Amino acid sequence: METKAIKPYVVGMDIGGTNTVFGIVDKDGNVLCQDSIKTKAYPVIEDYVNAIGDKLDVLIESVGGKDKINGMGVGAPNGNYYTGNIEFAPNLAWKGIVPLAKLFTERLGIPCKLTNDANAAAIGEMTYGAAKGMKHFIMITLGTGVGSGIVIDGKLVYGHDGFAGELGHITAVPDGRICGCGRKGCLEAYCSATGIVRTAKEILTSSYDASMLRNIPEAELTSKDIFDCAMAGDAIACDIFQKTGELLGKALANFTVFSSPEAFIIFGGLAKAGDLIFKPVKEAMEANMLAVFKNKVKVLPSMLKDADAAVLGASALGWEV
Repeated sequence: METKAIKPYVVGMDIGGTNTVFGIVDKDGNVLCQDSIKTKAYPVIEDYVNAIGDKLDVLIESVGGKDKINGMGVGAPNGNYYTGNIEFAPNLAWKGIVPLAKLFTERLGIPCKLTNDANAAAIGEMTYGAAKGMKHFIMITLGTGVGSGIVIDGKLVYGHDGFAGELGHITAVPDGRICGCGRKGCLEAYCSATGIVRTAKEILTSSYDASMLRNIPEAELTSKDIFDCAMAGDAIACDIFQKTGELLGKALANFTVFSSPEAFIIFGGLAKAGDLIFKPVKEAMEANMLAVFKNKVKVLPSMLKDADAAVLGASALGWEV
C-alpha cells in the first residue's frame, strides 16, 4: 500500500465481542508490540476508551511517543467507515450509535479511522495473507458473530451507507433461532462460536446419546470444548461440526452468485478446527453451487495468526488519516 505518511508507526485495533486487541504497527506490517482487554468488562463506553487509552499510552511511549504515530485504525462490529461510528452492534454492550473514532481521537490526540471488523480482516489478508494478489475474494470471520468483508476488483465494498457485506445476517434458516440482531434464522445464530454452542445444547437436550460433552456443565460449554471432543472422536461433537459446516457451505454457494469470488478466506476461532469444519463446508458449497461456478471457488484458512489479520488491516487505515 502506497502512503504519504511521514510518521513511522500506526495503531491498529480489533474490537471483538469477547476481546479487544491493539498494537503498534510499522510500514512493513510488523506488529511491534500489543496488548488487549476484555471487551465485555467495560459496559460504559467512556470507561472502555480510557482503559485502552491507558494501555496505549504505554505502548506509544515505548516506540517514541505520539510524534511517531501517524494515526489509528479500528476494526469494529458494525463500524461505519464513513461516519467513524459503531452503529447498533448486536454483540457489543454499547447500544445505539457510538462515536468511537471521535472518542479515541480526543482521548489519545491521534487521528482515528474506523471500519467494520471483518473489512479490517479482509484488508489484512489481502495485504499480508492468503488473499495476497487476489482481486476478488470474500473474507468470512467466525468469532462471537459471523462477519464478512467483500473485495471486488481489489477494493472493499462499503455500499452507500458503509454497511455493505453483512453476510452473517442473511437468513440461513427461515423462521429459525433468534439472532442477537433481533431477526430470526441469521447465519450468525448458527455458524458463530456462540451459534455452535447453541447447536450443541439443542442436540444434547433433544437426545439421550452418550457424549463427552455431557460432562461439561451447560453454562460453561464453549466452542473449544466441542472441538476438543470432536478431535477425541465424540460422535455428537463431530455431528455438530458437520451440521455447522453444511449450513455455512450452503451460504457460501449463495454468496458466490453475487460476486464470483476467487476464494472464501475463513478467519477466526472455528477456522482452527481444520477439516472438521472445512470438509463439510466445501462439500456443501459444491453440492449447492450453481453449475457455472462449480469447482472454481477455493475455501482457504486465513494465513494470519489470531488477531493479526484484523489488527494489521485496521492499522492500514492509520496511514490514510
